Amino acid sequence: MFYRENGQFKTSYRADQQIFPIAQDRWAILALVAFAFVGVPLLADEYLFRAILIPFLILSLAAIGVNILVGYCGQISLGSGAFMAVGAYMAYNAFVRIEGMPLVVALLIGGLCATLVGIIFGIPSLRVKGLYLAVATLAAQFFADWAFLRISWFTNDSPSGSVSVSNLSVFGWRLDTPEEKYLFCLAVVALFALLAKNLVRSAIGREWMAIRDMDVAAAVIGIRPVYAKLSAFAVSSFIVGVAGALWGFIHLGSWEPAAFSIDRSFQLLFMVIIGGLGSIMGSFFGAAFIVILPIALNQLLPWLGGLVGLMVSTATVSHVEHMIFGALIVWFLIVEPHGLAKLWSIGKQKLRIWPFPH
Repeated sequence: MFYRENGQFKTSYRADQQIFPIAQDRWAILALVAFAFVGVPLLADEYLFRAILIPFLILSLAAIGVNILVGYCGQISLGSGAFMAVGAYMAYNAFVRIEGMPLVVALLIGGLCATLVGIIFGIPSLRVKGLYLAVATLAAQFFADWAFLRISWFTNDSPSGSVSVSNLSVFGWRLDTPEEKYLFCLAVVALFALLAKNLVRSAIGREWMAIRDMDVAAAVIGIRPVYAKLSAFAVSSFIVGVAGALWGFIHLGSWEPAAFSIDRSFQLLFMVIIGGLGSIMGSFFGAAFIVILPIALNQLLPWLGGLVGLMVSTATVSHVEHMIFGALIVWFLIVEPHGLAKLWSIGKQKLRIWPFPH
């Protein structure tokens, strides 16, 4: 009875086109954002920041970028890890080679470089689709692994092949503690999530969805497939590139090409599938699931094994984790293709008619 829109009248087009048309949704989101900015820093400890919250935020941002390409435009990509690597390494080079380079500008430069690479590897989408496009984008992953491992310029001639950053600050605000890094990541992710949500609701977002549903029909009604597909690759690669720069600068601090291997590309794709294709909220659900599940299994499986007198090794936990991921992906593709976001939507819909009539 508290989650209904009775009496909530719209008197303008602007009010009718709000992201959250129901007032209760707006209040809940505002309360959640306020708690994330104010409550979490007061309650969380260092382990929670480093192991869960910061990785969750950055992977959520990367999943939003992948969802724009895969979920909204229907272009399968297995090169997301490569675009994260481009964003991280180009942001690193801009940060260390240009004296006084601000951190925010370096992150944006990394995103722009990832955009150019994404457009280049998105050109095959004009001719191929489906599995063939997945293979074409997979080439970006192998190329990035080779380039960042063999070309010493990208690592600033580091003999070990790894790079590191330090003394990070934003407008004079030093990012030294996990709490400060968390707040910075939260601000960036909140901004990009809002921009992405408005973008997919705009004209270009409707063009992406038309291409996803049926590209031939979209071309017939005047949508340019070249512009729609390449713009999706550009926007997606930019967001993923910024996420890669955040992953290297904020989360890792020191990294090597293995941090952005093909496993990262599959991980992001799993987030989108489990969280929900074509849903910004689903990107957050998928990232939360991927981040929390391994930690939960590491704690739960040894405890369950101890109850029955079995010793559960770390390798066993890793194998079970992959088995659960595979089973869930198959289950979601068969039972609920729109993932956790759809289940959340169904739950809200049922809540709106609660209590059920007798």
